[in-house]
Amino acid sequence: MLHRCYPIVDLDFAGPRGAVRLAGALGGAGCSMIQVRAKNATGAQYFQFASQVIDAAGAHCRVVVNDRLDVALAAGAAGVHLGENDLPVARARQLTGDTFIIGATAREPDAALAAQRAGANYLGVGAVFPTAHKHDTRLIGLEGLSSVTHAVKIPVFAIAGITVENCTQPVRSGAWGVSGIGAVAGADNPADAWLAMEEALELEREGQKLL
Repeated sequence: MLHRCYPIVDLDFAGPRGAVRLAGALGGAGCSMIQVRAKNATGAQYFQFASQVIDAAGAHCRVVVNDRLDVALAAGAAGVHLGENDLPVARARQLTGDTFIIGATAREPDAALAAQRAGANYLGVGAVFPTAHKHDTRLIGLEGLSSVTHAVKIPVFAIAGITVENCTQPVRSGAWGVSGIGAVAGADNPADAWLAMEEALELEREGQKLL
């Protein structure tokens, strides 16, 4: 099962202990997949952090490592998320086989189609809303998101600036779900925040089926 709220466990945002506690809480709440992110860590630090998150999340929560295929493989992660300046998706797929999860970042339909053809399992698309957590991106808005979701067949997660209040808007633009840092990790009770967003997203999709 692929849930619609795909949380990012960020080392810089939550800190080492907070991030591991967060992963445990999300895994305990039934979250099926989380992404681990450590932009400023060394390879050794990232490996240790990813390994701790994998252990804390539990066997039923798949952990995807942001950017670093080497760390993902060394830590025994379920997958990797590759940005536009990371290892090409096609080469990562050659190295990992069919069961390994590969996500890719895309902002335009052509790039999204290329990632899908290269073997990506899902896309992270944005920035959909303004955000303080990503500085290497540009705003494409809901219109840009819609152009990508209608171009590909694989699941699309809207990224950047996601909140409980706006999380259903990307789904109305064709996204499978949403992915982000602060809306879940910054909540007083992250597990409850994840569950609330997941319920809102699922209700939105069910409502669309009735139209």
